[in-house]
Amino acid sequence: MSVRILSAAIIGLDAIPVEVEADNSPHGTPGMYIVGLPDKAVDESKSRVRSAVKNSDLEFPRGNVTINLAPADLKKMGAYYDLPIAVACLLKTDQIKLDDFKNSLFVGELSLDGYLRPVSGVLSIADMCKRRSIKNIFLPAANAGEASLVDGLNVFAVENLQQLAKHLKGEESIHRYVSSANAPTTTTQFAVDMAYIKGQEQAKRALEIAAAGSHNILMSGPPGSGKTMLAKAVVSILPKMSADESLEVTKIYSTAGLLSADKPLMTTRPFRSPHHTASGVALVGGGAWPKPGEISLSHRGVLFLDEFLEFPKNVLENLRQPLEDGVIAVSRVSGTLSFPARFVLVAAMNPCPCGFYSDPNGECICNLSQVIKYQKRASGPLLDRIDLHVEVPRISFSKLESENIGESSEVIRNRVQLARNIQLARFESENIFDNSEIGPEQLKKYCLLDSSSKDILRQATDKLHLSARAYYRIIKVARTIADLANSENITVEHIAEALQYRPKID
Repeated sequence: MSVRILSAAIIGLDAIPVEVEADNSPHGTPGMYIVGLPDKAVDESKSRVRSAVKNSDLEFPRGNVTINLAPADLKKMGAYYDLPIAVACLLKTDQIKLDDFKNSLFVGELSLDGYLRPVSGVLSIADMCKRRSIKNIFLPAANAGEASLVDGLNVFAVENLQQLAKHLKGEESIHRYVSSANAPTTTTQFAVDMAYIKGQEQAKRALEIAAAGSHNILMSGPPGSGKTMLAKAVVSILPKMSADESLEVTKIYSTAGLLSADKPLMTTRPFRSPHHTASGVALVGGGAWPKPGEISLSHRGVLFLDEFLEFPKNVLENLRQPLEDGVIAVSRVSGTLSFPARFVLVAAMNPCPCGFYSDPNGECICNLSQVIKYQKRASGPLLDRIDLHVEVPRISFSKLESENIGESSEVIRNRVQLARNIQLARFESENIFDNSEIGPEQLKKYCLLDSSSKDILRQATDKLHLSARAYYRIIKVARTIADLANSENITVEHIAEALQYRPKID
């Protein structure tokens, strides 16, 4: 009679249950055979499990051992199944009992000496256990902190196979893991503070608006004007993540295998800065079995694209759909998966190949056709999705030598946090977090305009030839500016400032 052990598979950011069945027979060729669409890593678990069982002073089943991973039509990938396969083999030979742990799930990679190595996606697996009323989860000790983020689950941190066998036999107990998440946290130190960036007041103001409402921003200027430093400083003014946002981001990083054992919960907003040679797959996600890309790893944080126009045009065009929808659907032969991608795009670019086209004090060596060709690397539809377009000019000597220190990041961050708190309270029943997520229905409800504001928008639409998308994005930016001013209503001043950040038409 076969035995069954419950494990899990990661599909995108979600987990689904997998039954690990084991049976053996004295007939046939001795050895272990794994069926159920295993990949190479799963198939190689035969050797890992056999050595781990032997080196844990336990007995491996004799004869022909068959392991079935159900459902059979789902591709099984990774080393998740080492531990459940080993437990199934021990259960089959009556070396352990599961009477007290029938409602349990096992996951983990085994080393040859029987110790457990961590696996990715444990937060998704723990969340699935809670939704399906699975009480216990046995996993590598390095993953225990991550799994403990899900309430109402008995988490057992396993060091090695021998320890688990003794626990299941009742000889030696593994105590439930108790999270230390309530331990005091250290203050985050930022590499760049806004106070020490000379000048660039307009760019700082635009970044404050972008941080407060999660709006996209493009900075353009000559080399050395401070665009990269401004972008790196933006993380120092971002608002704190809510509990729901932290879990969203943590689940993505868990699936990508980027969580550290000593910091299982993501509490600071991510800042990703891929090089301009990054491929489209690296940016949006993908692979033989799709995994999150840079835009999903930037979820609820910042995606900084330095040298914006040096990215291949086809790579940049991949941003159009996620910038609009906040989600990316990756389709491959193996299936279609969706990953969240609601990030703040911060882009920096030179206006031409040499960089000095917009610099009155610099000598541009590019001809007009080169400039036009260079700037056309970013398409109109992509630029239309960027809310704030800012010129970052060369800094004068007088400002560089000035001893005056500007507003610190802490002061700006406090204003940003107050504005974000207003948005969280406003959208409490809407299941959205900030002004950038406002849809058509919420726009009519929360972004009412008076007659003067409508007049200035009408004139701007005619003169700047604004698209419908740009029109609504201007209103959303104005809503954020009003929140920063703690104004309940959007006024003409807020609309006028929002219009300043639209690209100028020559």
